[in-house]
Amino acid sequence: MATPSNDKAPWQQAEPPADEDRREEPVWTGLLPAVVPADTAHDDDPSDEHDDAGRSEHGEGRGAGRRRTPGRTGGGSRAIGAAEAAGDDDPDEEARRRAALRRDALADEPRLPRLQQVFLVLVLPLALLAAGVRAVATPLFLWAEYHRPGFPADSYGFSTEERMVFGSYGLDYVMNWAPSGFLGGLQDTDGAQLFLGSEVAHMTDVKIVLQSALAVVAVLALLGIVSCLYLRAKAPGAASGALFFGSWLTVALLVALAVAAVLGWQQFFALFHSLFFADGSWTFRASDTLIRLYPTQFWVDAAIAVAGLALLGALAVMIATWPTAFRRHRALDRVRRRQELKRRLAGR
Repeated sequence: MATPSNDKAPWQQAEPPADEDRREEPVWTGLLPAVVPADTAHDDDPSDEHDDAGRSEHGEGRGAGRRRTPGRTGGGSRAIGAAEAAGDDDPDEEARRRAALRRDALADEPRLPRLQQVFLVLVLPLALLAAGVRAVATPLFLWAEYHRPGFPADSYGFSTEERMVFGSYGLDYVMNWAPSGFLGGLQDTDGAQLFLGSEVAHMTDVKIVLQSALAVVAVLALLGIVSCLYLRAKAPGAASGALFFGSWLTVALLVALAVAAVLGWQQFFALFHSLFFADGSWTFRASDTLIRLYPTQFWVDAAIAVAGLALLGALAVMIATWPTAFRRHRALDRVRRRQELKRRLAGR
């Protein structure tokens, strides 16, 4: 294949390959390969078959000529015939070995590359959002909220220190595997039960949904890492192209969610809860502890923080995978090295 110029991307090279039997690998710069592989691959080189046939014919001709040569003893003829038979078997064995190596080399193609790319595109937004949620569900964010200027004070008497203590209990409960008594047994300064049974039940539901979602996303992210490593080795540019599209999908999803939240926060909040919790199990009075610890402003700020962290992650991935000319040519160089290795394994 002709060497591309410095000002052309891999998919802009229009020169056909010099060798018709050469199979070009794709350079994956997106969801489509930049260099389309050949439709068919030749498992066996026809020239090798002709060479093997020619060697066999010449070997038979030489054997026949030697058998017609007069003056040979019977033992010598048998020895020469055995040597010639061994010589005839060696080229055939070598040809079969080379053909097997060629088939193995040509079969070294990525499995389901398009499906893996789609998987990476869809997993990236989930992973970034889950990372943002996990970062927000920490005492550090809680402290920043309670101490930031403008955060509404508790009209029923909780001080900032009390909010910090009791609010940390709530966050710890949804992130650990403690029983319901972890919250149900808490008491205020007057000795009264701090959380009602309905509040503890809702926090238990939040615990199950949150931890299950984080566990599923963690498994998907692990599979995504494995897929990235596999595609990086088998299809240069495929993983980075999928992550690049996934970062744009994350940005688009965040913009859509932000528009929906701005146009109607209460409807957005109610719709979100109705997807995961039973009706009536997540509504409380203004005097209940959950509302006093986590007012509406807390959830607005938490949503902004999650979206901001996910956006930063998407921008970082976008910058790291932007299909620059340098990255495209580097992927093309990796393809050439793989092709050269395949040709060596195939004995070409």
